[in-house]
Amino acid sequence: MGKPKFYDFCIHAVPDGENTAEQLAALSRHLGYSGIALTNHSDKLPLSQPVLPSTNEFEIFRGVELAEENPSKLHGLIGKFRKFVDVLIVHGGSETVNRAALENPKVDILNHPAFAKSSGLNQVLAKAAADNDVAIGLTIRPLLHSRGQRRVRLLSDLRANLDLARKYDVPLVLSSDAMSCFDLRSPMEILALAEICGLEEDEALEAITIVPEIIISRNRPGPGYIREGIEVIEEGDYF
Repeated sequence: MGKPKFYDFCIHAVPDGENTAEQLAALSRHLGYSGIALTNHSDKLPLSQPVLPSTNEFEIFRGVELAEENPSKLHGLIGKFRKFVDVLIVHGGSETVNRAALENPKVDILNHPAFAKSSGLNQVLAKAAADNDVAIGLTIRPLLHSRGQRRVRLLSDLRANLDLARKYDVPLVLSSDAMSCFDLRSPMEILALAEICGLEEDEALEAITIVPEIIISRNRPGPGYIREGIEVIEEGDYF
């Protein structure tokens, strides 16, 4: 078995975060990642897409974190951005937004689902996530920046959602949710923090390696793919 490739699929660059895409990419590569997704919130996108070279050892994926409280408008944004990004995240935080995200197979990840006194998920929503292959995002930055009762609440919500994810076989994605270089953590640190939060070692590893790779393979089809429902079959591929 080869060495695993680690990915951080939620990183915010200027003007959403404090550092440039180049700075975040350089540090992420230094920390040992094979790739990152730049996922600024949809209301804080750069005026122009930064041109960042990717290599065989490190790749930068296009992403977005949709922030919209109206479910109808959210569906419109999903349709608008889906064709342009490799990683599409919805910023949750209400039952209607969470439901809209988890019932839409065009969404890759739901981040920050908790609201009021709810972890943000229930059995119905967890089943919808599993049916539509929408991953639940487990983000590290909120935990690192919280203290006291706020951290207790975050951990409680995380564990409640983890139990539902296990029951319904919902994919999980671990990410830093970094707003600056200071929020980035190495893959080993992310894995250690995840295990402290209640994930098993294999669950945490899958959430930072295999699931991100599945998302990319789904959104970047092979060379024979033309569009959904149509595929070019080369001579000799019939049997």
